[in-house]
Amino acid sequence: MTTWTDHLAALGATLDAGTLSFADAQTEARLAAEATIAVPLLHLGVIRSVGADSAPFLHNLVSNEVQKLAMDGAAWNSFNSPKGRMIASFLIWPEAEGHALALSADILPAFLKKLSMYVLRSKVKLADASAETVLIGVSGSDAAAALQAAGLPVPAARMAQTVQADGTRCIRTAETLFIVAVPAAAAPRVFDALNAGGAVKAGTAAWQLAMIRAGLPLITAATQEEFVAQMLNYELIGGVSFQKGCYPGQEIVARTQYLGKLKKRMYRLAIPAGTAPTAGMDLYAPDFGEQSAGKLVNVAVAPDGSWEALGVLQTSSAEAGAVRLGAIDGPALALLDLPYALG
Repeated sequence: MTTWTDHLAALGATLDAGTLSFADAQTEARLAAEATIAVPLLHLGVIRSVGADSAPFLHNLVSNEVQKLAMDGAAWNSFNSPKGRMIASFLIWPEAEGHALALSADILPAFLKKLSMYVLRSKVKLADASAETVLIGVSGSDAAAALQAAGLPVPAARMAQTVQADGTRCIRTAETLFIVAVPAAAAPRVFDALNAGGAVKAGTAAWQLAMIRAGLPLITAATQEEFVAQMLNYELIGGVSFQKGCYPGQEIVARTQYLGKLKKRMYRLAIPAGTAPTAGMDLYAPDFGEQSAGKLVNVAVAPDGSWEALGVLQTSSAEAGAVRLGAIDGPALALLDLPYALG
């Protein structure tokens, strides 16, 4: 146990298999839907890239701009296989001596090892910084007010960051969705200040629901190398640059963009109560028969005990509107709105 997790335990949190909770999943979901919440993001980890070559090193490996990323900016990004399939999705932001990448904790060790294989003569050092940099998510209609009450300057624009003297960063990923990256020693103080400022403490399930409703996917171990970037709407949320030049998988991503109609997209789905959906589960539709028509990406309990998910699905199946979970005769799913238009 660390000082940070000890503090959370003292506040009533429980941690089970990387999932943190302060209440049952339905209560967490109601908080995500109705309140402004502060969430310890223990399901995420941080990789830090430090050195003179950090920007060109990362730029040559990932799907989005790094060298032109402003010091007060942040971006969604991905690392892909040679076949253009996402191995990792992450939020990246520049720091004084390099960059930080926030990604799913369950893939971090293997991804860090893979990235390290590319270093060679580059003047860059990569390290797991999860123990020294704590991530806290803040979501809700009064998120900006809670951050300000906690003494955290709020970025005015989406995908921008503010930085304090102690290195605490506030990153705005959507209108009412923020990630605070704070030195571990200061995390208890910042979390308590957010609570005092009106952000209710909540767990992983609440954050996952907020991200699903924002249409922001996260690659985990269950979905690695399943999706090309556009299948996850990554070009729609600003996670791909088509002008930056070569990187692993770039040819496939570019071909998907410019040749023919995209056959798969990510949709937001409603899943009935009484099921047990998990990331990576197959989706089925009449036009594909016994063949899988897609897969779930991320899943969270909804306030009424049903489920919401992000799922990649054949566009023809989505347009037909008859989607099933797990089998052609599995539970029927409904399509829900996303906060952005699909291309």
